[in-house]
Amino acid sequence: MKKVVKFGGSSCASAAQFEKVGQIINADPARRYVVVSAPGKRYNSDTKVTDMLYHAYDLCVNGGDFRTIMDKALKRYDEIVEGLNIKLDLSEDFEIIAAQFDQKAGTDYAASRGEYLNGKVAAAYLGYEFIDAADVIFFDNDGNFLPDETNDVLSKRLAGVERAVVPGFYGSQLNTKVKTFSRGGSDVTGSIVAKAIHADIYENWTDVSGFLVADPRIIDRPKVINMITYKELRELAYMGASVLHEDAIFPVRREGIPINIRNTNAPEDPGTMIVESTCAKSDYTITGIAGKKGFVGVFIEKDMMNSEIGFGRKVLQAFEDNNISFEHMPSGIDTMTIVVHQSEFEEKEQRVLAAIHRLAKPDTVNLVTDLALIAVVGRGMKDNRGTAGRIFSALAHARINVRMIDQGSSEQNIIIGVENKDFELAIRAIYDIFVVTRV
Repeated sequence: MKKVVKFGGSSCASAAQFEKVGQIINADPARRYVVVSAPGKRYNSDTKVTDMLYHAYDLCVNGGDFRTIMDKALKRYDEIVEGLNIKLDLSEDFEIIAAQFDQKAGTDYAASRGEYLNGKVAAAYLGYEFIDAADVIFFDNDGNFLPDETNDVLSKRLAGVERAVVPGFYGSQLNTKVKTFSRGGSDVTGSIVAKAIHADIYENWTDVSGFLVADPRIIDRPKVINMITYKELRELAYMGASVLHEDAIFPVRREGIPINIRNTNAPEDPGTMIVESTCAKSDYTITGIAGKKGFVGVFIEKDMMNSEIGFGRKVLQAFEDNNISFEHMPSGIDTMTIVVHQSEFEEKEQRVLAAIHRLAKPDTVNLVTDLALIAVVGRGMKDNRGTAGRIFSALAHARINVRMIDQGSSEQNIIIGVENKDFELAIRAIYDIFVVTRV
């Protein structure tokens, strides 16, 4: 069996955390390929190494004293190296980085060095081979990831390598310039490595014991989701549930490789298994609840709308012409609602409304502002009658007015629009009826 294990910034923040990483890896000989992030925060007021490097580069570009920040970053690594009692001197690496800063190597280069250096630390500590991600992960010169070229080079490079550390978050462009993924991109690197070696499992180790049914900032100690499908995960991640970088799904999904979200600080917890499909039943009718605030609904009415060919296209053109993407579009016979981010819409609202009138000639256009959207997601919903009724009953009992309803064709999700002020209360009401009381 072959496993790729990725450890996030909190898992690599100190020597003590690194020792936990070592124990986890040594506990299972299948954990042969390791991806690491840069050292994260050790405590709430601490600074992530990546943020230190961003700051140092910004000072360098603007003629400031960046060496002081670089010395602090080096000290972070030296503390980890000394705590692990390994022989590794990173001072020369820091001199090279400083020289590259002077030559204006770019913010991506600066940000990537945290992972690069931590990869060297992990390789020295574990006794694994270090492979620079810049040599095996590629982007075109416009910054677009090149999956086929990467998989070809990476799979050949790892062939015959029994154990390796690959730093996360970055690769290189065809012009050899370092390029990073978006924040959290080490998750993507782990997925890419898992695909290249045809891993049996991709374990993503972080500081939580898997995906939670609801946001712990709203629900006190919510239940952990034991198993979730990629489709369910996509729905929840889109609505704000974030434990895993969204793009990390695609490389392993195409290969049928499951992802296991685990907790470095509680390695005995089984975590959440993310799979393509499963015959395993959910513990509850729903799998998870997630949501976001700050939407506006553009409510459009026109008699005989349903018989007018191209009406929807004309309405959407008004948004497209103003560079606004829509989130949802529930509709009736003579009505349709376009839901967009309020922050994007406000500064362009009059242009959009004028364009709708000009292009589609509706009878009326009204705005429903300060909306929050809540997604109730679950593969078990389509097999249980009355799911929507239970949701609306819970909301009615909590005296929450539902402003919008949109159910996906897959029957795996229902989107509910409520007022921003009712957002947290609505999530608690839904969680209570499906998870706590299970009536």
